[in-house]
Order: sequence, then structure tokens, then C-alpha cells
Amino acid sequence: MNSLIRQAIDPIGLGYVEEAIGNFRSDRRNMVGMPQDSAKLTDEQAQAILLTLRRKEGNWVAWAESCQTLQKSGWNAQQIFEETGFEPIQQNQIMGAAQVYASMVKAGVPEPVEAHFAHRASDVLYEFRVLTPADRAASAEFAFSRQMDRDDAHELARAMKDFSRLSQPPVEFTNHPGDVVAYFSWQAAKHQVDLQARSLLIAKGLKFAQTDTARQQIERLLTDFTAVTKKRMPLLPVYRLDSEEELPRIIPVVGELPLTAAAVQAVPVVTPTEPFGAVQIPSDVDCVPIPGWQVIRTAEDPVVVVATSDQLPTRLEGNVTPILIVLDRAKQEWNADSYFLAAAADDQVSVQWLDEAPRTAALLGKVVLVMRPKKIFDEGYSEEIYQWDE
Repeated sequence: MNSLIRQAIDPIGLGYVEEAIGNFRSDRRNMVGMPQDSAKLTDEQAQAILLTLRRKEGNWVAWAESCQTLQKSGWNAQQIFEETGFEPIQQNQIMGAAQVYASMVKAGVPEPVEAHFAHRASDVLYEFRVLTPADRAASAEFAFSRQMDRDDAHELARAMKDFSRLSQPPVEFTNHPGDVVAYFSWQAAKHQVDLQARSLLIAKGLKFAQTDTARQQIERLLTDFTAVTKKRMPLLPVYRLDSEEELPRIIPVVGELPLTAAAVQAVPVVTPTEPFGAVQIPSDVDCVPIPGWQVIRTAEDPVVVVATSDQLPTRLEGNVTPILIVLDRAKQEWNADSYFLAAAADDQVSVQWLDEAPRTAALLGKVVLVMRPKKIFDEGYSEEIYQWDE
């Protein structure tokens, strides 16, 4: 088929293959005459089915049923090919086409259409596997009336699928397969500068148009030779993280000191999911993002305690400010080189450094990070927008 004519029904979306797989799975148990159980065939039964395939007895729908029965019994496509001569790709085609045939018959098509496809053109039906049952029936009937081959059916199926995805279907064109092909021919012709190619697309649209409104819409192009510039899709704002530090870790907040040991232990464990660190947390738990520094990434069970800088065992330089204390509850084994959140006899917790293993205090977690808020040198200056304009 002329490549210019092919442009008339080029797809405008993706997902073609994925939806074909989805329809294959959903229709698999609806094939005409297909066994509804997965019972193993005896060797005698399998050999009888293989014999019918070798002799090509019956029609292609029966062959598809036989291949499906063998595969469900444990035979793989290569074994069937070696025994019968049906190549794996052919097995896949007739089984997929049989699903379309079954849904087409169930949806209702004229007797001549059903009889035609029962004995030939399985490759045409196979192309309609991505469509809904109603669209399969309509497309099969249209393909029969136009005596379409596989290439024509492939383009028709893509056009039908793309038309169904339109957020605002054109009122001048119906969802009849002929109008759908005419619509994409009209769309391509509007953007075509070359007069010969434009004429071919207009002729194709008029040939397939089924309604007067669709035909009239296409005929307007015969007197309007202005080619509409096709808008290009804008670039997506794609950004790739260059370092792990750019991806923060979401950590649950226990609360603000003073706290009890029970409160620290009650916060659930939050496990990030790769690759973007998504987490699922209860609605009553507050969280805070912490930059993905190495100590944060390696923490097994981190939680955050809100405090002020004067509540640490060692006073920090500068004024008293709010701080976040990140502790790893999975690290509760004492060592003299770390600070710990420890619980006293009254169950109150505090950050402590212990020069020897504690005898009475319970260690609730190792302090892995103390984070101070971002330092702003002149808060008033940053609020005066006019200074930035200068």
C-alpha cells in the first residue's frame, strides 16, 4: 500500500501491544469450543489431536482449539511444531484469531461474514485482537465487505483503537470503521502540503466515508488548499537524579521532647520502595523528608525526634534552635563512639553518651544524625522581592 495512504491512519497513541496482551488474557477462556479445564491429556488423546493437526482436518478454528488444548496439557509450541509442522508463530496467530472469532460471533455478525472467517483470513482477524468485542465485530464485517488483506486490517485496527482514545470524538465522523478510516485520512490531508499526496488522502477519505457529514467534511478540502501546520508535541520536562543525595528519605516523626519510651517504640517501621523511595504510612503519623545522605540511606529503621539544641548532651554553637534527631531503632547495641536515645527509670527518654554499657537505662536507638534548620543570613532581605528585581 502506498506509504502516503498509510499515513492517513497512522496511530496517534501508544500502548498497542500492551492492550493486545490484555485482551488476549481476558478472552482466553472464551474461545469457541475451548476446554474449560486444564486436565492432562493421556498419550493416546494427545497423539489423536496431533494426528488431526498433521492432516489439517477441520478449519483453522479447530486447529486453534487443538493447539490450545495441547498447550494447556503441557506441550510447548516447539514440540507441537516438531510433531505437526505448525510453526509457533502460526500457533499464536490462529489462537489469537480464534479469540476474535469467538467474540465476533457472540457480538453478532451476518451469516456470510461468520462463514467467511470460519474457513479463511485468520490473519485478518488476528489484527483485531486489540479491539473491544463490539469493535471486533464491526471491523470484521467491514473488512469482509472491502475484502481487506492483513495489512489493511492492521491499519484499520490501529485506526479503530486510536479513535476510541480520542478525548473529544469529532461530531462529523461516527465510530463506524469506514468513518474512522475517513477521519484519519481527513486529518492527514489537512496537514499535507504536496497536492498529489493530499489528493490521494482526500480520495481515500471519500472512498471510506459512510455518513454524509463525514463526506461533506472531507469535500471541503477540495476547495480549501490551505495546509494546516501540524503542531509538534512539546518536550516533556524529564529530569534524571544524578546522585542518591538528591532523593530524600521520608522518615516518620515520633514527636517532640519530652517523650516516653513507649511513644518511640509505637511508631511503625516505614520501608521505602525503589526506585523513588515511595512509602506507605498511617494517616496519623507525621513524616519529614531528610536528604539522602549515606548515614540516612544505610539506616535500617530510622525515626525522627523533634527537640531543641539545648536538649543535647553537648551544647551546639550559636543560639538555641529547633533540631531534628534521627535515630536508628535497629541499632541498640552500645558502643562508646555513639550517642543513643535512652530511657530512664521513669520511662522518659533523652539523648545520652555512655562511657560504658548501661545497667539500668534502655537503649532505644542510635543517633545517626542531628539536623539543624536551613540558615538564612537575612530573612528580611529575602522577603523584599523588589531587591531581587534589582
